[in-house]
Amino acid sequence: MIKTKKITTPLTDEVIAGLRAGDKVELSGVLYTARDAAHKRLVQMIKDGQPLPFNIRGQVIYFVGPTPAKPGMPIGSAGPTTAGRMDFYSPTLIELGLKGMIGKGARSEAVKKAIVEHKCVYFAAIGGVAALLSKKIKKAEILAFEDLGTEAVRILQVEDFPVIVINDIYGGDLYKEGIKEYAAVSAG
Repeated sequence: MIKTKKITTPLTDEVIAGLRAGDKVELSGVLYTARDAAHKRLVQMIKDGQPLPFNIRGQVIYFVGPTPAKPGMPIGSAGPTTAGRMDFYSPTLIELGLKGMIGKGARSEAVKKAIVEHKCVYFAAIGGVAALLSKKIKKAEILAFEDLGTEAVRILQVEDFPVIVINDIYGGDLYKEGIKEYAAVSAG
C-alpha cells in the first residue's frame, strides 16, 4: 500500500526534493487560486514591474474556479480545471519562486522544463469530486481581481487536501510512466 505524505505549505526545495511522480500527498496550509484570466494578469503585472497581490515564493496555486458557497460553507464545489490553460504563463511564475501547482491534465514541455530547472512540483487533484474536495477547504476569501468572478485570486486554508504528484524535479511524469506500466502489463 502506498503511504500518503502529509505536507504543510509553503513548500521548500527540501520538501520538493522528497517528492516523486506517483506520490500521494495531503496538503495542509495555504493555497492560492488562479485560472487563466488571473494568470494573464499576474504575468502582465510582472512585465509591467508591478508587485503581485501575494508573495509567490514557496506558494502553491490551485487551478480552480469554485462555485458560490452555500450558506455556512466557506466555498462551493472546487474541482481542478485543465492545467494546460496555464501553460503559457506558468514558467514565468515558476521562475519567480512558485513551488507548486494543482490542476488536471498534462503539462507542456516548457512547464516541465521549468519544474526541473527551478524546483517546482505539479500535482493533480481528482476531477469529478469537486464537492468532496471543497470539504478539505476550511476558509476561503478573495484576495485580488474580484471583477473576474469565479476566476478571482483567492486564498484558501486547506487541511489534508488530497493530490498526486504528476511532474517532479527529476523529470518524472506520472502520465507517461502510467501508460508505459499499463502497456507492459497488457503485453503480459
